[in-house]
Amino acid sequence: MLAKLENPLLLSRIIEIISELVTEVRIKVDNSGFNITAMDPANVAMVRFVLPKVSFSKFETGNETLGVNLDNLKRILKRCGPGSSLTIERQDNLLNIQIQDKIKRTFNLSLIEIESEEKEMPKLEFSSVVELDSSDFIDSVEDCMVVADACSFIIKDGKFFIEARGLNSAMSEFSGDEAKISAENCKSRYSLEYLQKFVKASKLSDKTILRFAEDHPLKMDIKNDFLEISFLLAPRVETED
Repeated sequence: MLAKLENPLLLSRIIEIISELVTEVRIKVDNSGFNITAMDPANVAMVRFVLPKVSFSKFETGNETLGVNLDNLKRILKRCGPGSSLTIERQDNLLNIQIQDKIKRTFNLSLIEIESEEKEMPKLEFSSVVELDSSDFIDSVEDCMVVADACSFIIKDGKFFIEARGLNSAMSEFSGDEAKISAENCKSRYSLEYLQKFVKASKLSDKTILRFAEDHPLKMDIKNDFLEISFLLAPRVETED
């Protein structure tokens, strides 16, 4: 396997985001590109990341699976600068990683065996789909974090609300003028601890797509010309004392 990226900072940022959810992953490499699907240890969230073949300036591979420690990979990728190029080559049980800028720097990353079962993102049906500006979504999540540890996604009469309630409250309202809303009336509540991690990926695209239903998992999709990343988050079901 040999792959070269002319803009490795995007990969560096995504690996940093995924490393907040899981510490070890399998990177599947085939003719479509790099693929990661993983579930966090609490079984609350999943992530699927695709770095397509077209993102690489050079890509030579068969079908391979690379077990990596994300903290170690993250530290290496953070050594890339704005003008760096990145070359990744498998050499037996190592990844040879070269960062080329003013000088060429070389790192060797040991591949690891991962014992957990391989995961696939489940195919779910959603009654509501909302596409909105990523900047508005990020602001709404950050507003909710000021007052609570969870927020509700609400569809009511064709409008979309993001609401958090504790001792204090916060709410953002979106009509069809601010977002594309194709939805039925519903409400589902989600952990802001996880959403705070997810919205870091929203910064990589102008738009974020949210798919959810009544007390149903949330699927959050972010895509640009160079990558695709999706998150799945279990709902936080309210219980009566």
